[in-house]
Amino acid sequence: MMHALARSTSIEAKLFLREPLTVVFTLALPLLFLFVMGGVFGNNPNHHYYRGVGALDYYVPAYCALVWAAVGLLVLPVHLVRYREDGVLRRLRASAAPPWTLFGAQAAVAFGISLVGSLLVIGLASVTYDIHFPHSVAGFAGAWLLCGVLFCALGLMLAAIPSSRGALGAGLGLFFVMMILSGAGPPPEVLTGAMHWVHNMLPLTYMLRLVQDPWLGKPWSMADTAVVAGFTVAAAVAARFTFRWE
Repeated sequence: MMHALARSTSIEAKLFLREPLTVVFTLALPLLFLFVMGGVFGNNPNHHYYRGVGALDYYVPAYCALVWAAVGLLVLPVHLVRYREDGVLRRLRASAAPPWTLFGAQAAVAFGISLVGSLLVIGLASVTYDIHFPHSVAGFAGAWLLCGVLFCALGLMLAAIPSSRGALGAGLGLFFVMMILSGAGPPPEVLTGAMHWVHNMLPLTYMLRLVQDPWLGKPWSMADTAVVAGFTVAAAVAARFTFRWE
């Protein structure tokens, strides 16, 4: 079983990395945002915005979460839907291989890509800008892993969409709305009216705070954890009842 999982993971990794979508949204786009925000705002502490810290200290953990969002909302669902369109899922279900090997391989590759993307963000930010490292490495790592569980669940839910074009469109819409209004774009302090209402409805809003808090030395929020857990369970249940093999 473990040999089958390792082989599936190796194959999936090669297929994922051949996708331009993977490279652009998980590796290139967060770095582009990092250099744009760093060039414009620098990293001097700001007591009015960015939760009272420098812009880069605020954005670096946020972009680590954004890498997971790109994998979960764009790469994972489109990949699975294309498998369904090409009949791969149907053949897998009819074969002797247990279905969990496919999903295990997808999760392993998603973890690997997100880890590389996050390390690139942290590494280049530390070399280029005077950022502070996490006050709690363990807390940040735990929040980052929780972020992965959330967005993998959301990705499996989006994989229920019948066509790869539809899954891509839905994923792009969710990704950019979350990026702009959850706090990974403009700081939450500038959002007003309807934008602030939408901000409070998005799972990435709460996930960003969870990854930022241990980075910035703030206490862990059980309220934000409960909200993220609720979104995760809801997405997982929806995926369980809507996912189709063919």
